[in-house]
Amino acid sequence: MLSREQTEKYAEVLLWALDVSRGEPLAPGSLAALRWDMPAMPLAEAVYALLVDRHINTVQRVNLSARMERDFYHAASPGQLVFQTPGDAELNRHLDGSIHLLAPQSLTHLSDVDPQAIGAVAAARKPLRDILEEREQGGLYGWTLCMWPTEALAASAGMSIDDYAACIASACYLNKADPVMEWRHVLKRVKELRTWLDGLGAETFRVESEHVDLTVRIGELRRWLGVTGHNIPSFELYVSPDWRGTSGVYYADQPSFRSGNYVRGVRLEFRDGTVVAADAEEGGEFLRKQVSMDQGSGRVGEFSLTDTRFSPIDRFMASTLFDENFGGTHGNCHLALGSSYPGTYSGSQRELSSLLKEELGFNSSALHWDLVNTEPKTVTAKLHGGGTRVIYENGRFAI
Repeated sequence: MLSREQTEKYAEVLLWALDVSRGEPLAPGSLAALRWDMPAMPLAEAVYALLVDRHINTVQRVNLSARMERDFYHAASPGQLVFQTPGDAELNRHLDGSIHLLAPQSLTHLSDVDPQAIGAVAAARKPLRDILEEREQGGLYGWTLCMWPTEALAASAGMSIDDYAACIASACYLNKADPVMEWRHVLKRVKELRTWLDGLGAETFRVESEHVDLTVRIGELRRWLGVTGHNIPSFELYVSPDWRGTSGVYYADQPSFRSGNYVRGVRLEFRDGTVVAADAEEGGEFLRKQVSMDQGSGRVGEFSLTDTRFSPIDRFMASTLFDENFGGTHGNCHLALGSSYPGTYSGSQRELSSLLKEELGFNSSALHWDLVNTEPKTVTAKLHGGGTRVIYENGRFAI
């Protein structure tokens, strides 16, 4: 497991990440939510101590255990599935930041639950997320999340828990004397790449690998993001494209654990921006019900690339937080079905209304599911005004 010193460094990194996600540090008297799974209590205590030391008011919430979550879905009435706790909306309207500590006790405990029930809960909670999204667009809110090692994660990734913890420590620089300084260096390098990508003048990107031939239209008024502070670790560069311009075939060779279900070998076919065929080698029924959750769940909300030179993650971690940042030999690209990231709008966030999002092709959904491809691939940009340029090959950006 992580040592006390590593745990305290982890907490320092998370406070730095929260400040980055907001664009400025939380001021004394601000209100933050600290939410954690029960196994992550040592990290929750370390984070809480730093929040108190900075005189930040904190709301503490422990997430449901795996058994409680399973019992809920097996016994809940339709009314309970969509029930919202009084005061949650009011709390979200006042939050300045949130820190989420993930430490799952099980990854497949909901495998026999009707996916439509899971979708109903997600849809019912979307208005709460919309409140936070609006605050974030106004520069009033930021968030970050991380993973704490558990036996369930380690077993699903084929590792011992000590080896799994060591992978977390390596990916988050917890073995370094000053992890926050390491992250500042990563942020500087990624900003340089973001500037380069924004300056390309790309109209579309075509992704080609053994099982992928996909074209994604970037859309108007877009910017690339990366190392925003939202996820620790994070090495990816991503954009929310115009969902209407997605066509072709995408394949996720990495397995995915989602909502207590295991899905492997996902193949998606897009036509005019929408999934017209969804299959999987395992978990196909769950996949199809997730894709049909709402109007936007069968559309693309994010397109992402990770450079193998940045990411030290070289093993399957059974956690999207790590797997979407996989470096390895060939880097990775991932596609997210569902909700888009308004932060990739290049104009003022305050002017990005729901109507403007719709006009620009920013997707809206209760779903956001990252599906990862680690095959050797070539990504070619079609440039405005004509011409093409290879921008990613052999796991590296061709800068």
